[in-house]
Amino acid sequence: MVDTRFHRFSGPIAIAALLDELGQAELANGLSAPGRMVEGVSELDLAGAGDLVLASQPAYAESLSQTRASFALVDPKLVDRVPAGVEAIALPRAHILFASILDRLYPASTRAILAGTREDLGAPIFERDVTIGSNVVIGAGVEIGRGTIIGANTVIGPGVTIGRNCIIAANCTIDCAHVGNEVVIHSGVRIGTEGFGWLDHGQGNRKIPQLGRVIVQDRVEIGANSTIDRGALGDTVIGDGTKIDNLVQIGHNCRIGRNCLIAAMSGLSGSTIVEDGVLMGGGVGTSGHLRIGAGSVIHGRAAVTKDWPAGSKLAGAPAQDIRDFWRELAVTRKLAKGDKRG
Repeated sequence: MVDTRFHRFSGPIAIAALLDELGQAELANGLSAPGRMVEGVSELDLAGAGDLVLASQPAYAESLSQTRASFALVDPKLVDRVPAGVEAIALPRAHILFASILDRLYPASTRAILAGTREDLGAPIFERDVTIGSNVVIGAGVEIGRGTIIGANTVIGPGVTIGRNCIIAANCTIDCAHVGNEVVIHSGVRIGTEGFGWLDHGQGNRKIPQLGRVIVQDRVEIGANSTIDRGALGDTVIGDGTKIDNLVQIGHNCRIGRNCLIAAMSGLSGSTIVEDGVLMGGGVGTSGHLRIGAGSVIHGRAAVTKDWPAGSKLAGAPAQDIRDFWRELAVTRKLAKGDKRG
């Protein structure tokens, strides 16, 4: 469910009326209850009554079959996976219509990050012993816990919550985020920036509205000039005790586990899942939509392009088991030198 602290909902609206507004009235013809109200948009596995979800690729078939949403916008090939009681709205390129629905239900002009003001959120709330530096901007509805320090020129967007005993340095921006206790955020960090999501690649480059959040759990440290994008619909999550170096980019919907270490210049593409206790060397990159198992070690400059199990030790581009990496390197060196006998 989209967090309306950050993205104001313009509904509810009847599903038939919504489709009609978007020039898709014919899609309502097969609905059993065209007057049923759309009350929100959510991910497949988190949706409940009144929610509308999207399943446009076969990879989502299993999650679709278990969704509790009221409406499912689906590719025609997935209609048979829609559960009983869920209104199926099938069409090719369903994701294009879904983006238009997001823009209609959560207009950009009302999103907290863009609107600039949200009177409905009320005044900011500070616990005692909060220290605010010069030229700090704090939006409506912000909550800051006891003992937290906010450095000069930092901007905290509307609806953001920050826990106790945090240190947030100068010149940071935090939007669409909930930050835990004892978090350290160094200078120039950007949290909750818009994720890099596009449709019709190379043609219209249609933006996918980014309506998710960033969840930073307790005791996280984020190095200078690092950026963490908010989720598309769900959350980007940084797990308890994880430490992130300078100049790291974390894409939308990434989920990083507890007590990970991510060195400088690394970049995680969207929907990368990093389990607990993973160590990433400098300059590591991932191609997104993959999982790295707990306790894995990824050596510097590796490029991870597929799932890896717990305890993996990886090197190279594309990343491979480090024993294979060194074996291939040894053979290559031997071939390069040639056979000098005789």
